[in-house]
Amino acid sequence: MGVELRVEESDDVLRARCARRVGIAPERILHLRVAHRALDARRRGRRHDLRFVHHVDLTLAPDESAAEGDGVARALRTGILRELPAPVRFERDDVTSGARDRRVAVVGAGPGGLYAAWTLAVNGVAVDVFDRGPSLRERGRAVARFIRTRELDSERNLLFGEGGAGTYSDGKLYTRTRHALEEPILETLVEAGADPSIAFDARSHVGTDRLHRVLPKLRERLESMGVAFHFETRLEGLSRAMDGRVTAIETSAGRFDCDGVVLAVGHSARDTLRALHGEGLPLEAKPFQLGLRVEHPQAVVDAGRFGPEPDLAKLGHAYYSLVAKSAAGRAAVHSFCMCPGGQIVAAVAQPGLLCTNGMSNSRHSSPFANSGLVVTLGPREFGTGVFAGVEYQESLEARFFEAGGGDYTVPAQRVDDFVAGRASRALPRSSYKLGQAATRIDRLLPEAITEALRAGIAQFDRQLPGYAGDAGLLVGVESRSSGPLRIPRDRRTRSAPGFPNLWPVGEGAGYAGGIMSAAIDGARSAWAVLGVAEG
Repeated sequence: MGVELRVEESDDVLRARCARRVGIAPERILHLRVAHRALDARRRGRRHDLRFVHHVDLTLAPDESAAEGDGVARALRTGILRELPAPVRFERDDVTSGARDRRVAVVGAGPGGLYAAWTLAVNGVAVDVFDRGPSLRERGRAVARFIRTRELDSERNLLFGEGGAGTYSDGKLYTRTRHALEEPILETLVEAGADPSIAFDARSHVGTDRLHRVLPKLRERLESMGVAFHFETRLEGLSRAMDGRVTAIETSAGRFDCDGVVLAVGHSARDTLRALHGEGLPLEAKPFQLGLRVEHPQAVVDAGRFGPEPDLAKLGHAYYSLVAKSAAGRAAVHSFCMCPGGQIVAAVAQPGLLCTNGMSNSRHSSPFANSGLVVTLGPREFGTGVFAGVEYQESLEARFFEAGGGDYTVPAQRVDDFVAGRASRALPRSSYKLGQAATRIDRLLPEAITEALRAGIAQFDRQLPGYAGDAGLLVGVESRSSGPLRIPRDRRTRSAPGFPNLWPVGEGAGYAGGIMSAAIDGARSAWAVLGVAEG
C-alpha cells in the first residue's frame, strides 16, 4: 500500500498512518516493511512541498472484529491493499537432471553475465565465466595508471573487466523494467555488502566505491557454487557442430569445450561482435542515444529541486530526470544516468576515441552533479547497414578526441554559451580529472543534435532554475549510454537464430540499459538455458 509522509515527519508515524488508511488498529500490524520509497519533489505552485511516498508490505494478525475485517476487505477491493505473490527465487524445482548435466560458458563478467552464472550455478549447472578484462584489483590499478599517464590499455579500462562498464558508473539499480527478479537480485547485493536501503529506495544506488567491495564478495559466492572465472581471456571465435550448436569457444587463452554459451559481452566489445558476425551470428542495427554530459554545482541542483536551505541530512542530494518532448521537427531530449555528488570520467577502450560517462561514490561527496543529455538516433541519421550506427558513434568520438588535443582532455563549453552559440572565454571548475579545453562543441555535433539540445536545455531551465546558467558545463561526447546493435533472439527460447545453444543477453545484445535490467535479462535467459518457464 502507498502512504505519504512529509519530510519533517518521523518514520515512527508510518505504522499508525498505514493502520488508519486501511481502517484497522495499529496493534494488528505484526510486521511492516518499506518495499519502495520515493521523494516527491514536485513544486505545488511556488512552494516546495516535499514528501516521501512509501509503498509498504504489511503482515496482519488474524481478524478480531468484524469491523476491522470489513476494513481489510474494503482496502483489498479498492486497491489500497493487495495480496503479495509468492517471492521469486533463482532456484527452480522443475529443472531436469539432463539440463543440469552440462557445462555453460558465460562470456562477460558484467551484471548480465554474473546473474546468468548465479542462476545456472544455484540450479546445479557447471559454469565458466570469461572476461577479456582483469579482476577488479588489477582493473583498478590500470584505471589509476590511465588517469596518471593518459596511456590507455585497450583491455584494462573503465569498460572491460570484472563487473563490466557499470563498475565505474555509480551502481544505479533503478530501472523502468519492473520484474519480480529485482528483489532476489537486490538481496544478493545487500548480502555482499551493499547498503540495505537499496532494497526499497526508488533511486537505489550502490556507489562506485562500495561496488569495489561488493563485487569480490559476489565472486566468492559464485566460486563457492563451483563457478570458475577466467579473466584476461578474450573470446575470439566459436566452434560449432553441423546443426549450428556451439561445442567450444576459442579464446586468447585457448579452446574451452562447452555445451552452450551465454553471450554477455557489453556494448563496447565491437571487435568481438564483428568477429562473431563474420562467423554467421546475426546482428541488426537499432536506435541509440547520443549527446553530451552536463555538469552543475550540486548546490544549484539541490536549490532548484528542494528550495533554499534544504535539509540535506534528511533528503540527501537532489537528483533529476528531465524530458523535453519533440517539437517543430526537433528530436526529443532526455537526461540519463544522473549522478548527484559525482564526477565525469573518460569511458574509453579504443585509442583515438573519447566518450564521457558519469559515476559517483556511495556518499555522493563530490560538489558536482552530472548527467547525460541525449537524443535518440535511428537509421535516418546514421544510415543503413548493420554497423552504420557504430561507425557514426566512433566518427564523433574521434572528432571529440582530436578537438580536445588527442590526450583525453575533454572538449567543453559553458551551458549558456552553448545555447547562445558562442565561444566560452572561461570555463567553470569540473570534476573531470584529465582536464578540459574550451571548444565550440555546439559545432562538433551535427546541427540537428545541437538544435535539439538547445531547445531541451531551455525547457529544463524552466523546470530546474539555473540549469541553463553560466555555472553549468557541457562536455562530450556522450555516446555509449546505449548500444547501436542488437542480436536477434527467439522470444521463447531466447537463443540466437541458427545458434540454438547461444543466448545473447544484456546491453551488448541490445536487451538492457543498465545494471538492474542487464542482471534481470541474464537471469531470465539462464532460466531459458535450463528449459524452465518464467518464474
